[in-house]
Amino acid sequence: MGTNVGESVTEVRGGGPEPLEESRRARALTRPPRLRVGDRVRLVAPCSPVPEQQLDAAVEVLRGWGLEVELAPHVRDRHPVLPYLAGEDRDRAGDLQAAWCDPGVRAVFCARGGDGAHRMLDHLDFGAMRGAAPKALVGFSDITALHEAFAVELGVATVHGPVAGTRYFVGDDVAQRELRTTLFSPELRTLLTSPDTRALVPGRASGVTFGGNLSLLNDGLATPHSRLSAAGGILVLEDVNEDAARLDRMLTHLLRTGWMDGVAGVALGTWTDCPPDLKVVAELMRDRLEPLGVPVLWGLDFGHCAAQLTVPLGVPAVLDADGGTLELKLPGLV
Repeated sequence: MGTNVGESVTEVRGGGPEPLEESRRARALTRPPRLRVGDRVRLVAPCSPVPEQQLDAAVEVLRGWGLEVELAPHVRDRHPVLPYLAGEDRDRAGDLQAAWCDPGVRAVFCARGGDGAHRMLDHLDFGAMRGAAPKALVGFSDITALHEAFAVELGVATVHGPVAGTRYFVGDDVAQRELRTTLFSPELRTLLTSPDTRALVPGRASGVTFGGNLSLLNDGLATPHSRLSAAGGILVLEDVNEDAARLDRMLTHLLRTGWMDGVAGVALGTWTDCPPDLKVVAELMRDRLEPLGVPVLWGLDFGHCAAQLTVPLGVPAVLDADGGTLELKLPGLV
């Protein structure tokens, strides 16, 4: 459920299981602890194969942050038949679950998005994972499926940020700095904005951040581990390599199902390689989202872009479309 500015926010912190319907709506989640020098972290590959050189470079960057870096056993795997998958579904799920359940691991970095996150969700034992202490899960794109599942099943806030074994992290000093600050000094990254933000629909609203990649949210609709409703949420959306007509179909699907009913506001990120051009995409977003009667912000630099912003998910925030900002009312980590 959303919160108004000045209201206290109660985080979900264990206890008995929530009613399913409540657990699958936007609400403030348990924030994981921040990272400190010397912490042990693990890289996993829950989706597509990771380029070897970029994986090795990512390890060196994270070690340069003072972290003890481990690679999951199957992080370099390739599926024997399906070349777009980083190994078998059970192995990818097993690596993720083992990293989450290891009490010595303080954060889990996804090495790549791509394809395959939805395939491995049914191989995760969420009952066992609920017994583990919260920790940061970092990634974007296909990792949206994991952000949703961890919110619904574990009640844990996650981090929409660069996947480590790709150009969105390796060689991108700004993206690295944004992620590092969010993980180590989260109180310094509560005001998110970009140079070209503007209001598609004016206004100001409070809610809880959630979302990610539009196509992943659309594909996961009405499946296990997915959100029943956007009610009370500040929905963040981005996508890559989808033409305007397909973006239209996906948004229309989410709208016609009623999933978008009650959303507090929408923050739009980047739409890389989405033809015919960004003006058309912006007008499409206005056409589809303005009837909701909520603020819509265009132009936050998160998603498939260089120098991407890191966006904590599951955190109470204020969207100011006129001011061009998304302000977290609590840091993404504690």
